[in-house]
Amino acid sequence: MDPDFATLTGLSPDIRVVDIGANPIDGAPPYAAMLRAGRAAVVGFEPNAAALATLRTRAGPREIYLPHAVGDGAAHQLHICAAPGMTSLYEPDPAILALFHGFPTWGRVLEIATIPTVRLDDVPETTGADLLKLDVQGAELMVLRHAEERLAGALVIQAEVEFLPLYRDQPLFSDVEQFLRARGFIFHRFFPAVSRCFAPMLVDNDIYAGLSQTVWADAIFVRGLLDTGALTNRELLASASILHDCYGSVDIVLRLLLAHDKRTGGSLGMIYLDGLRASQIATQACAA
Repeated sequence: MDPDFATLTGLSPDIRVVDIGANPIDGAPPYAAMLRAGRAAVVGFEPNAAALATLRTRAGPREIYLPHAVGDGAAHQLHICAAPGMTSLYEPDPAILALFHGFPTWGRVLEIATIPTVRLDDVPETTGADLLKLDVQGAELMVLRHAEERLAGALVIQAEVEFLPLYRDQPLFSDVEQFLRARGFIFHRFFPAVSRCFAPMLVDNDIYAGLSQTVWADAIFVRGLLDTGALTNRELLASASILHDCYGSVDIVLRLLLAHDKRTGGSLGMIYLDGLRASQIATQACAA
């Protein structure tokens, strides 16, 4: 593992994270190390009462978790599914779910409840967000469409996207990508992409094993990826910190630091590159 951004550069820009759908069901989020080091503050949203209680019990001094469902500010029907990770403002599509093992059971709707939603732009605690993370089972584009003010200042977005409509009428990856591209965000990469095997085939008798069909992914989008001149000095460093510590995108980090050096006459790019080289040498020595 490479040293963190602060170790490599001597800089630790304070990062503000907004996590929409912060349920810890999938393990630690990518910003966890930054949070533990005191270099990030998090505002999380989780309408599931049990998950919210878990998050609040574990929360450190720089974590706030709110019970709101984030959307367009209107009331919507929440489809509560047998697997909590499939609960959504969108209705699961049984015809699509039936193509894969497990999904008909996981996506079975147990209850439908009408709930209010809030617009992200209307929640003052989210002002100044650098990193937006969204995992709301098909409703990501709804959230983004009502977060124009937050998008104007955000640097990196991690959004779950689907390539098949697991939910009726849900937007897919192409819809999310086009919306964000129009607002200056360039798609960087998937983190990761998840495939599943079309039924009735099974791989190693494992219903979770993928094969040829990519079904969903977390997609990373970066503002200023192609035009670093659109970023302030602080934004260059904050974006570099996020991309290094959360996603290991060292090539983009170097590009951002060199852009900062060009403006300031500094040498962060070379310091960073030397640190990466030294860590690789140390790793190779340990492996030997």
